[in-house]
Amino acid sequence: MVHLAQIPNEEAVSKPLVEGLEKLEIAPAEDNCFTTSVYGSKFASSDLPKYEMPEHEMPKEIAYRMIKDDLSLDGNPMLKYEKRLDRLASFVTTYMEKEVEDLMTESLSKNFIDYEEYPQSADIQNRCVSMIGRLFNAPTGAGAAAVGTSTVGSSEAIMLAVLAMKKRWQNQHRAAGKDVSNPNIVMSSAVQVCWEKAARYFEVEEKYVYCTKDRYVIDPEETVKLVDENTIGICVILGTTYTGEYEDAKAVNDLLIKNNIDTVIHIDAASGGFVAPFVVPNLEWDFRLEKVVSINTSGHKYGLVYPGVGWVVWRSPEYLPQELVFNINYLGADQSSFTLNFSKGASQVIGQYYQLIRLGKYGYRVIMSNLTRTADYLSDSLHQLGFVIMSQKGGAGLPLVAFRLDQSADKHYDEFALAHQLRERGWVVPAYTMAPHTEDLKMLRVVVREDFSKSRCDQLLTDIKLCLQVLDGMDREQIKTREQYVKQHVSNSHKARHGHHHYKNEKHSLQGKTGKTHAVC
Repeated sequence: MVHLAQIPNEEAVSKPLVEGLEKLEIAPAEDNCFTTSVYGSKFASSDLPKYEMPEHEMPKEIAYRMIKDDLSLDGNPMLKYEKRLDRLASFVTTYMEKEVEDLMTESLSKNFIDYEEYPQSADIQNRCVSMIGRLFNAPTGAGAAAVGTSTVGSSEAIMLAVLAMKKRWQNQHRAAGKDVSNPNIVMSSAVQVCWEKAARYFEVEEKYVYCTKDRYVIDPEETVKLVDENTIGICVILGTTYTGEYEDAKAVNDLLIKNNIDTVIHIDAASGGFVAPFVVPNLEWDFRLEKVVSINTSGHKYGLVYPGVGWVVWRSPEYLPQELVFNINYLGADQSSFTLNFSKGASQVIGQYYQLIRLGKYGYRVIMSNLTRTADYLSDSLHQLGFVIMSQKGGAGLPLVAFRLDQSADKHYDEFALAHQLRERGWVVPAYTMAPHTEDLKMLRVVVREDFSKSRCDQLLTDIKLCLQVLDGMDREQIKTREQYVKQHVSNSHKARHGHHHYKNEKHSLQGKTGKTHAVC
């Protein structure tokens, strides 16, 4: 059957998301038709033509991708009842150009560690380290010797950074004849689980700066007060996984200097390392700050590479003790190695190099600016729908939107019920219980990735509005029954068989102790 469609009148075309409120638009982008990538162009932050033919042409690559995205929520004809999922939970890259996919596929068999056979792949890693180090304002003047390496992701990078901080602290204490048995590290209770792992695996005590129901990042003064002579360093997060907010590295740095406290800062820029330099270049968070000695970032997040590649950079060899680095002769080539694994494929490093030279600073800037504008548009629209917005706008945080139901609205359902309802509509929008000491605050989070265009954003808003209407019309028992149905028949979590019964109900992690759920990275 052919569907009849009404041609909307001007009033319908200009109709706002919420009756009685203004119609929102994304802030205008640079007049960039197609000089970087599909999602760096002006078309990614504009409405797809719906009512009238556009005056000007659209490049074929963009037309293809925009329509493909628009069709992304269609069902799969091979699986009659299966709907494609739009995953808005993760920061991990899900789109790369065909040319780089071909390059990466051609490199699948390359063992990155084999310098004798693949010298160019190793050299490409060195180029990436240099470019990323300079992006983070690593010292490059006379006598400077900043050092870095690739990893399989930020988790490994963080492990290496914690090892380096601990070993340096031990060396200093032994030289002074002090005890080295009780190292600690200061960090936010909103850290990703890899920080808990690093502290546990390497026997470092965690000292937490707890979030509150009104503050979702560290308080600089409280952070510095936790430092003692056994502190190996402070973790400052450039974009927390919950709300995307940037922690104030400069305030922590300045307080350490003001109080003459001898400890260092590591910046966890897993998500923000490829965003902040392009959206807020004047924000001081990196090696411009005296106390910042190491930075990690994820190439497979806003570095725009498929998983898994990460990077870690140290200000100078002083902060990466020599006894952690192994000089090895592997198949005839002398190499310096600081890593938790040995052999690994070269594809992701090659993918990172492609993005760095293909996009350049301009390309990354227009993509990240587009994502920031889209996140701001989504934030304003959700506010119109009555949600409380927990994330920052205008580049003050990552391009994501964290939001929750307004408690004063006295809804008979929570954020998890809305997440389940959206799951039935084909959207994976996760709900979380916030970090401890936030009075069991619940929230939802939408990560705005490169391929989340305005067209898809509008689809999401329409479905959120519909889901709210459906939930408003259901009673508590119906909502509970529907949630159980989604868990059993729609989502994949009930199928998980990854956990061994012996290790369930642990009480040593923040999740085990407090019920905090870790945000997806």
